[in-house]
Amino acid sequence: MGDSRRVEALVAEIGSTTTVVSAFDGISRGRGLLLGQGAGPTTVDRGDVVEGLDAAIDDLRASLGVQELRWDRFLACSSAAGGLQMTVHGLVYDMTVKAANEAALGAGAVVRTVTAGDMTDSDLEGVLEIGPSIMLLAGGVDYGERDTVIANAKKLASLNLDVPVIYAGNVAARAEVEAALGDRVHVVPNVYPRIDQLDIEPTRSEIQRIFEHHIVRAPGMSRVRELISGEIMPVPGAVMKGAECLRERIGDLLAIDVGGATTDVHSVTEGSEEISRILVAPEPISKRTVEGDLGVYINARNLVDRIGEEILSSELGFSVAEKLEDLAPVPADEPGRRLIARLTREAATVALERHAGRTRHLFGPSGRMTVAEGKDLSEVRWVIGTGGALTRLDGGKDILREVLDRPPATSLYPRKARVLIDGDYIMAAAGMLSRVNAEAACDLLQRSLGMEEDLS
Repeated sequence: MGDSRRVEALVAEIGSTTTVVSAFDGISRGRGLLLGQGAGPTTVDRGDVVEGLDAAIDDLRASLGVQELRWDRFLACSSAAGGLQMTVHGLVYDMTVKAANEAALGAGAVVRTVTAGDMTDSDLEGVLEIGPSIMLLAGGVDYGERDTVIANAKKLASLNLDVPVIYAGNVAARAEVEAALGDRVHVVPNVYPRIDQLDIEPTRSEIQRIFEHHIVRAPGMSRVRELISGEIMPVPGAVMKGAECLRERIGDLLAIDVGGATTDVHSVTEGSEEISRILVAPEPISKRTVEGDLGVYINARNLVDRIGEEILSSELGFSVAEKLEDLAPVPADEPGRRLIARLTREAATVALERHAGRTRHLFGPSGRMTVAEGKDLSEVRWVIGTGGALTRLDGGKDILREVLDRPPATSLYPRKARVLIDGDYIMAAAGMLSRVNAEAACDLLQRSLGMEEDLS
């Protein structure tokens, strides 16, 4: 084992169950190289995430064969301690509320509750119970209805929560909202400035900026902040950055991230012109959905119940109830791996169904009319599997092919897409690195996806 080694960048992904640290060189020169990875348990439950981070760095040192590891740049993304908890409050559910929710999810937040219209006492009690990291207030197109969002601002102020509030609503109500919320308010452009127009990117950026300053509240995260040389992003926000960077090079894509606690789906596509003409409401180009009930470790029981324990035990040939008692995040035994693989297929199937839009028929005086609702994935060329389950177990490609081959009737699934796997498990890391050098980050991702021939 050598004495020491210096690398250009370390990127830590502090997940809900596992912390992964990746070492890179060549980023600033535009030709990134993955040198190695280390992993450790996420130790937020012990009151200090740095324990798991140190274990991952020790594992990385061992994989590189060195006693000491030094770096020029340290980046990190985190979903520890539940990630970024938010509440979203708007006016009309299908308009400003939806736009605000899309902005929050796209930034990597976990949206705990959504309210539409005048907030009730029950709504306010729910916010207090959640104790969000950020509250997002929207409402009304610019120069439209003002009274509801002003009233909601006053109600949120009455909670006396020491958390930031992002205001992304009617510009004509801005002065009253600022007066009600005081120093805690962060004003950004309206997420729904005009009918059928979304403008969610400023809100997404502000959410991520605030998250970076407030993540230090997680146990031990202040020490992580002292180690790193850049911002801390939510893990899903970093994955989205990676997807957006890659889409500029290879075209419309979909990323399915099956994790221990949640399953996230990220799509970056404008959809087809045919479907856009019949959409009942606008959709963002970059969309993320998070399914908090679909995780293959923390939420494994939910997936087992969806399939049916007896059916699953018969299908796999062993007692699923017994296996759940000693299930590991990445099982070493064959029964455990088979169970995780089956739960991964179920999680990906349900998450994609929830993410994809669909068509339906309306009947009126002029006869039947077809409309589309939700995200159109029909033009997606690439479906990428990432997250521990799809990248660390065998058969990830086959799992996703099965999911794609069984589209529900009327769903706007990809019509013809190639499946790729993030073999190096670096999609979140590449998203972080894209802020340093986008070309190098894209090269790294393409190699991880087995697309080396496209780099020549």
